[in-house]
Order: sequence, then structure tokens, then C-alpha cells
Amino acid sequence: MKQIALYGKGGIGKSTTSANLSAALSERGLDILQIGCDPKRDSTRMLMQGRFIPTVMDLVRTRGDAAVTLADVEFKGYNGVRCVEAGGPEPGVGCAGRGIIATFQLLEKFGALNGDVIVYDVLGDVVCGGFAMPMREGYAQEIYLVTSGELMSLYAANNICKAIKRLSSRVKSKCRLAGVICNAKGQPREEELVSEFARRVNSNLVEFIPRDRVVQLAELNRKTVIEYEPASAQAACYRSLAARIMENTRLTIPSPLEIDELESLAYSFI
Repeated sequence: MKQIALYGKGGIGKSTTSANLSAALSERGLDILQIGCDPKRDSTRMLMQGRFIPTVMDLVRTRGDAAVTLADVEFKGYNGVRCVEAGGPEPGVGCAGRGIIATFQLLEKFGALNGDVIVYDVLGDVVCGGFAMPMREGYAQEIYLVTSGELMSLYAANNICKAIKRLSSRVKSKCRLAGVICNAKGQPREEELVSEFARRVNSNLVEFIPRDRVVQLAELNRKTVIEYEPASAQAACYRSLAARIMENTRLTIPSPLEIDELESLAYSFI
């Protein structure tokens, strides 16, 4: 079983990438479980025809752990992809990472953390507490950084590299950096910049996903690109990403950059 996590800055397109990746993997006849680990609870929405499924945190909060069943939290989406959303606390109350911890505990109790591939879609702006749990506790073993060529996106990716390096020495943790995915914003020389960033942190660019209006059209129609426009060039990019992830054996301990190195790198590609 492959356990992969996509980490990246909020708004970078992590959930879009995760959902299309899961859809592409499902076309290979694989049993896929996607777990949304973000309080926004929108990771699986396009796999569920636009539906926001109930979150583990909401159900636990209203019913209590003992009254929640697997059928309450796991839903079948596009092409049989199993979908779970961790959710988070009420705004202004508690730790958002708590939803991830509660979700994993519940899924473990039900014996549901299984399948050919588990895709964890995790917020990467703050790599602490519950948000680091997939890496810290040995769930996510292959970490993919989703970034663009924008400095703040690279900054978040670099911070995640620091977390992977720190956590890789823990006994329970099995996390390694598996690669960088560029979800492009349409900047000049963006692919070159992200590829060089990946090289400098001791990894490689796994896939370059260009900016394409079909992504927005698919989401307006409440579908992944794989379902909405399966013959499109963008769908081919997601299938290529799925193939590369399944074939990937290069897992590394990253070498994060210092902030001045990161800024100098970004500046050199202006």
C-alpha cells in the first residue's frame, strides 16, 4: 500500500491536484482512499459531484466518538474513490489539527486505513501539531510538495522540507520527500524555477501542471477534469502524475534552503 501526502500552501491548488490524482489512479483499477486534512473540507468535493460530505469532527462533536460509524464518514465518489473529510473545530475555538488526529483514530478503529493508495491532502502553511501528524506518526510515507513559482508558495514548500527533515529521524516516522509538483500560475520560466528549487532541496520535479481554464470549467460543473474532460491535455497531465507517483522509488531526506538562498533563487528567475 502506498501512503502519499500532498502538502502545500493554502490556495495553491492542492485539493484540485489531489482529487484529479485520485481520479486518475482509480482509472488504473486501484482502491483509492482520499482523506481531506484541511478545515475547509473541500478536498473531496469534486469527486463527490460538488457535495460537501459530513466531516469527522462535526459528527464527533454532535454525536460523540462511540455513535459514529464508518458509513457516516466514508463515502464513495467518482469511480469508487473512497472519500473522508477530517474537518475542524468551530471558528475561533480549538486546534484545527485536532480533526486530523480524531479522523485517524476513528479510521484505525474501523480498520479503514487500507487500499492500494491512500492520498492525504494536507494544509501546508503551518506544519505543526495535527497538520504534521500524517508525517510524524508514520501514516504518510511519501510527501509531495505542491507549489508554484511564487515566492510565498516556495517558502511554504521549503518549510515543509524542514519538517520532513526534522521528523525523518523519529522512530515512528517513515516520511521522506518524494518530489515536487508544480501547479503553475503562468509565470515566466516557472517550470525552470520550480525544477531548480526541487534540485536544491535534494529532490526532483515530478510533474509540471500548466494553468488551464478547463480546471475552472470542471469545477463549475462539480467534477474533476478527469471526469469532465477526460480527453483534454490537462487530464493527460494528471494521468502522467499518477503514473510517475506509482513508479517513483526516489525518496529523500530534503536539504531545506535558508531564506536568503530561497529569495536569491526566486530573484534569479525574474
